[in-house]
This record gives sequence, structure tokens and C-alpha cells, in this order.
Amino acid sequence: MEIEGFLIDSEVYDISPIENIPNYQFLSLEDILSELKKNYKKNNKLCELIEMHLASLDNMRYERKLKSQGYKYIAGVDEVGRGPLCGPVVTCACILPDNYSLPGLTDSKKISEKKREELYEVLIKDCIYSIGIKDEKRIDEINIREATIEAMYDAINNLSIKPDYVLIDAMDLSKLDMDYNAMIKGDFKSASISAASIIAKVTRDRMMIELDKKYPEYGYAKHKGYPTKDHIEAVKKYGVKDFYRMTFAPINELIDKNKN
Repeated sequence: MEIEGFLIDSEVYDISPIENIPNYQFLSLEDILSELKKNYKKNNKLCELIEMHLASLDNMRYERKLKSQGYKYIAGVDEVGRGPLCGPVVTCACILPDNYSLPGLTDSKKISEKKREELYEVLIKDCIYSIGIKDEKRIDEINIREATIEAMYDAINNLSIKPDYVLIDAMDLSKLDMDYNAMIKGDFKSASISAASIIAKVTRDRMMIELDKKYPEYGYAKHKGYPTKDHIEAVKKYGVKDFYRMTFAPINELIDKNKN
């Protein structure tokens, strides 16, 4: 078959209608992603870029796909508060309504405190959710990772409806008795995880704001317990309270220094 074309730098470019090209096949981004995962194991970075782009267009795609496979109750799970020097780690498990849409719903770290508060008020009315909390004593006892996992299990197990599938932001909850997917950057890719991240974040932030009312000199309302320069200086000046994580640096270093 003769193909009409034009020449640029010794390369022939086809200008005929695309449907006339032999063996032409249209592939969506979903199709391309599926083929890459099946046949090109080394293209993890490309797969991740496509995943992130698809999530930016539609953050309910995971939930819809799971629904099409027969799953009925899909919970998203996330945590907040692994990095602070004081206070609890807070987790949330959240089941959204079918085909849920809420403008601005995304990873809680990517939106302002004001927007999080607005979304939180809508989400707690629209979804089924549960909170899991592990305090600083439990964190010091078993370490932050294990305490976070415990809190995630608590949040899932305390849901009023038992999910048959769980989408988790990164953490591998291998003891779950239902199917699950531990997703890297899940709080951006999945609306259910995004919702859980916002509810967990606002819940913990409000706890720290209440703590700030009792100890305003530490500035908890501003830094939420994270190790900012101002926070560390306040601890050096006013001392380590009993709700700090004693195994975390620099808190443990300050305690050892004061002992000596």
C-alpha cells in the first residue's frame, strides 16, 4: 500500500488518516499502564508518572474499579502524626458513598488548614469513618511504626460497617482478614485515602490546639508538635512535659543532658 507522506531530515512522516494505518490500535492511558505493568517490569518510574496523572484526573478510579470487581465496601486508611515530638499518632478509616465527588478532595498535606477544616465538616457527614489513636506512651513502648499499625487496625475494626477491601497509604497491614492494597502516595491517588488523611489530620490538629490552650508557651497550635526550631527552643526553655515521646531525638538527648 502506498502511503502519502513528507520528508524531514530523511524521516518519512505519515499524514494519512490514522484509521488507515495498518494494525493501528487505540490505547487509553489505563491500557498503556496495564501493558507496562505486565510486560515491562523496569518501567516503574513511568508507571508511577502515569498513575499520578490519572489520579489528578480522577481520584475515584481505584474505588470504581474495585466496585466493578464486586467489592461493596471499600475503606481508605491513612495516618497523621508519625513525625511530631509529642502527642499521639492518629489514624482514620473511611468509606465513601458510591461515585462520591467532593471538589478539592486530595492529600491533606497539599491543602491549607482552612480548606481541610471545610472538607472535614463535609466528610464526617457524608462518609462512614472511624478513628484510631495511640498515645506517646504506646509509641515509646513499641516504636512509632508499630503504634501506627495498631492504630490503623483499630480504625478499620471500629468501622460500623466491615469493609471487604482496604486501600492503605503505604503501610502493609498483613494481618487484615480482607483484601487490601498498600499504595505509595495513596493519599493522592485514592479519594478514600484522601478523605481519611483529612479527617485524621484535622482530628489531631484540634487535639494539639487544645493542648496549646493549656501550654501556650510551647506553640502547639502553630507547629502541631512537629520538630520546628521554635518548638525545640521552647522545650529547652520550658522543659519536657510528660506527653512527649521520650524515645524521640532530640527529646531523649535533652533528658540525658538534664540528668548529667
